Order: sequence, then C-alpha cells, then structure tokens
Amino acid sequence: MSTTAAPPRYRPLTFGVTRASVRQGAGGVQYLSADQPLQGYAERMSDRLLHWAAATPEAIFIAQRERTADGKTGDWRRVSYAQALDAARRLAQALLDRGLSAERPVVILSDNGIDHALLALGCMLAGVPYSPASPAYSTVSKDYGKLRHVIDTLTPGLIYAEDGARYGAAIAAVAPAGAEVVLSRGAGHAHLNGRAATPLAELLATTPTPAVDAAQAATGPDTIVKFLFTSGSTKLPKAVINTHRMWCANQQQMRQSMPVLAEEPPVLVDWLPWNHTFGGNHNVGMVLNNGGTLYIDEGKPTPALIHETLRNLREIAPTLYFNVPTGFEAIAHAMQTDALLRKTFLSRVRMLFYAGAALAQPVWDSLFASEEREVGQRIVMTCGLGMTESGPFGLFVTSPDVKAGDLGLPTPGLELKLVPTEGKVEIRYRGPNITPGYWRGPEATAEAFDEEGFFRTGDAVQWIDAADPHKGLRFDGRIAEDFKLATGTFVSVGPLRGRVIAGGAPYIQDVVLTGLNRKEVGALVFPTPAVRTLAGLPPDAPMADVLAHPAVLRKFQSLVTDLSLSATGSANRVARLMLMAEPPSIDLGEVTDKGSINQRAVLQHRDHLVQALYDETPGHVVIKPGTDLCPP
Repeated sequence: MSTTAAPPRYRPLTFGVTRASVRQGAGGVQYLSADQPLQGYAERMSDRLLHWAAATPEAIFIAQRERTADGKTGDWRRVSYAQALDAARRLAQALLDRGLSAERPVVILSDNGIDHALLALGCMLAGVPYSPASPAYSTVSKDYGKLRHVIDTLTPGLIYAEDGARYGAAIAAVAPAGAEVVLSRGAGHAHLNGRAATPLAELLATTPTPAVDAAQAATGPDTIVKFLFTSGSTKLPKAVINTHRMWCANQQQMRQSMPVLAEEPPVLVDWLPWNHTFGGNHNVGMVLNNGGTLYIDEGKPTPALIHETLRNLREIAPTLYFNVPTGFEAIAHAMQTDALLRKTFLSRVRMLFYAGAALAQPVWDSLFASEEREVGQRIVMTCGLGMTESGPFGLFVTSPDVKAGDLGLPTPGLELKLVPTEGKVEIRYRGPNITPGYWRGPEATAEAFDEEGFFRTGDAVQWIDAADPHKGLRFDGRIAEDFKLATGTFVSVGPLRGRVIAGGAPYIQDVVLTGLNRKEVGALVFPTPAVRTLAGLPPDAPMADVLAHPAVLRKFQSLVTDLSLSATGSANRVARLMLMAEPPSIDLGEVTDKGSINQRAVLQHRDHLVQALYDETPGHVVIKPGTDLCPP
C-alpha cells in the first residue's frame, strides 16, 4: 500500500498577485501585467513621516545599539516617530539655510545609523536630494576612485560622515573646497588633514521656521528624493534618479503584492546597506510607509560580524526578515543548536525574503527543519526581482511553493515586456516605479530605454510553466554575461554559476565562468573562509597554503566531477577549475561592496590565470573531473 507524504504546513501568508494578463506583440514579444490595478499612493514619502508622527507619535521608528567606551555595542537607543520628525525639521531648516539643492545635494558617507536616517528625513522635508555613498568607497578602497566619481558626478554642497576618524582620510582626499563637512563625532582637524568640520549637533540645534513647511509643500511626485548609484559591475557607477513618485508608487506596489504589510506594522532587524536599493529603498521605505520599526543590525553575514546579527535576533523578534543567502546560511547553521535564537527569531516572523544570489537547497532544508521543530510550521521563504532603476520592487513570487530562481509575477502597475534576445528572453520594465533616468547622464539614459519607453534590464527570464503563465517567471541569468564556446554553443552563465555555488556550499563565495572562444567551460572559484576548516591549518595560515591542502583539493575535485556527471552537454559542463587565493578587488571593480561579482572585470584583470587554467601552466593547480590530485 503506497502512501503520499502530506504537503508541508506553512505559517499563513497571503499572496497579493496570483494571476496575470499576457498579450502578444510582434516578433515573439510578449507583454505581461498583474490582473489588478495599482491603487492610490502618497505624493511624497515625507507625507508618511508626517502621518505617523501624528497618528502614532510614540511608536518607535528606528533603533540602534549605542557604543560603549571600548567600542562595543550596548543597549538600544530608540527614536519615536515624533522625535524623528522634530529632528528632521531642525535639520531641514539647517539645510535650507545653506541653500542646498539638486545641483548641490547632500552626500552621506556613513554606514546605516540613526543620525544618517534623521539627516535623510531632513533632506526630504527640505526638498534637498541626498545620496548615500557606499562606505566601502571610503574605508576599503585605497585610491578613492569610485568615491571621487560620486563627488564629481553630484557636486555636493554638504558631505556628512558619522565618524571623522574613520572617514577623515577619504573626505580630505576628495571633498571639494566649497562643500561643507558635517560629522557626528571626530571633528578634529587631525582626522581631516586640517580641514574644518561642523558638528551635526550644531545643525540639530537649529530652530525650524515656517520655511520648512513651505519647502515640504513645494515638493511633489517629480521632486528628486535621492540619488542611488548602481554597483558599477560593467562601467563606472551611474547616479539613478529616485523621485517621490517612484518610491511611493513602489511602496504601494509592495503593499498589494505583500498584503502582510497592511496587517500589522512591520518590525525589521536589518543590516542591508542604505546605499543600495534593497536596504535603503525597499526596507527603510517599507518601515516608513507602514508605520513600522527598524532595528539597525550592525552585524553582517561575515565570520567577523555574524555574531552581532545572531545577538540581535535572540533579543528582537522581527515580523519580516530580509537577508542574502550567506546570511541565511549562517542563521540556519546557528539555529540547529541555539534554542534562544530559534525561539525569538521564529516567534512571530511571517515571511523570509532572500535576494542577491541563489539560496542553496541544504540551507532551505536546514531552515525548514528548525522551523518545524520550533513552531510546527514552515515560514514561507520568498524572493523576487528588481533593481535600482525599478525602485527596486518589480516581481514577487505567487505561492509558498518557491524554488531557487523563481521570480513570480509583476507587481500591480508594472508592465513587463519580454523580448527574445540572443537566444534568451530579456525582461523590460515600464511603470510609475521606474526611474526617469541617470543624473547628468543623458546618453546612458537614452540607451537604457527602448522605443516604447521600457527600461532595458539586461536580465533574462523564462516561464516557470509555459502552459500556465499565472505561475510566473524564473530567472535565467544576465544576458551580458553569457558567451559562446568555440563550437558556437551559448553558455548561460547565471544558471550554471548557481549550480556551482550550490554544489560547493558552504565553501564557495562566488564563481566566474570562463570559456569564451574555447572548447570547454572553466571556473575561477573564490572560496569562503570555511575552507580553512577543511584544511585544519591555523587561522593565520596563508590562503595559498590552505588551497593547496590535500583535503581542500579533494573536496573541489569531487565537486567538479559531480558537476561533470550531471551535465547534459558542453555548455553546462565545468571541465576545469582553479581556486583563487586572492579575493576579488573592489578597487579593480571585480566586486561591489555588497559582494556582487563583476565577471567581466575578473576576466580582464585575471587573464593570466584564465590562460593558466587552459594551458595548465606549471605552478598553477588545475582541478579537472576524474583527476585525483591528492590520493588519501
């Protein structure tokens, strides 16, 4: 007698869009839209601050742990909506007094923080655009090249950083003579190479006048709120114009796609950086638009900082949780043995959401096991597709039955155009959440839109089920990354890269595929610190020694053999692999500060290693299927 396993039970979660309309165009083009219209939304994101400050003045808007004298994080500092509005009005008056504008905006260099958030709110009330620049451009980069590009593009009238000691060298190197420097702390001349700085406390002491209300009233849907720079994965970063219409429309689109946002004010524990659209628009906007609370997580999904994230999640129970796959992997591993983490983190979370890369199946399985053990149900793990130019929210899954790569359907008000391109299908966007273009980049703006006004994403998609469009779309990689082998066979980089990373979890950080005009696909593999556990060497052992260890070589030889056995042809068969001892460089553009790999830059700057991979140059270890480099 056969039995069928019961379907998994999920904590209830409603999906807002489950059906779509498709119409056919010329040349195989298809147009896809949600089957419901976009409802009304605010004219300005600042309207939402005013609303919640009046409706729930004592509710906590944002919280951050204070720093103790020894630099460690201590108790939470909490700021209510009423307090946030009061500080924002004071800062807005100070900005108006300085005559700042879109031509002379505010550039923010710091990590996520309360002062950063309050200054951003002050900019919104004053109608002065702001731009949060990647902290890595100031603190990791050695030549400040990308930071200088940001400054040259925006010509700011005010540059803010939280800590003069941390950001002083970068400010001294790139700040124009006419830009005022404002710091929360560390305003000493020594940090800034003798340059004067204004304490943020001085701006916060400004008394607001009716000019603030007049300035806020003068803003509208087309007013620029902020400039967010692209990651610069192929060229120098571009300044994406973000208007009030774009941000407000996108937040309403999120409410309709994710009805959970309207059921209770969201509580987030979040580290995602505000200089990126995921953290700064999607998550901060979600909290502000829906009267929620954001607990700033100063941890990150790295071995050195994940302990801070776990500490916060043992203490604060989020209602929604967002992270990248490496973050979920660390949390899944910790929950296997950490009862308090399981109890707090899973107590009221309604939805998990990942973005940035594929989530390996073992991570899904581990999360589900901990959830079923603790609460008797699974928590829905969701995902979607978007980009800086789309606000970012674009597509969202339609059911709890999510598989890696699933994107779902477009959010209400966003029309998709599916265009056959180079053997794939490119997805393009048109809607109120799409940027009007790039600041001071007319040529880039013109190139970004097609003849019908659709934004060209460069992302490729395919139907989850071609016979049932209501199931939505699946990610099919980046068109610009794909290449042909010497045989003329196209290699689809995105799916194959995902297979390699998933197969090598948790030992692979990222992969760059090779093989342009060659007969075989190869891989340059950037390992994670977890490979050190395979080698059993001291923590300070050189990475080159770690990667040469027999246990490490056997692990990756097994991986490339398994990948070869599961391949169906030369286009998805990794025939050779080399481990990278040097991590990808942010200065060379090989990686963005959020960790996204730039395939083109890696291939350009490591061409000698690509040559060695195929020529099997002495001194370089090339791992191939079935080649036992280190017998037990």
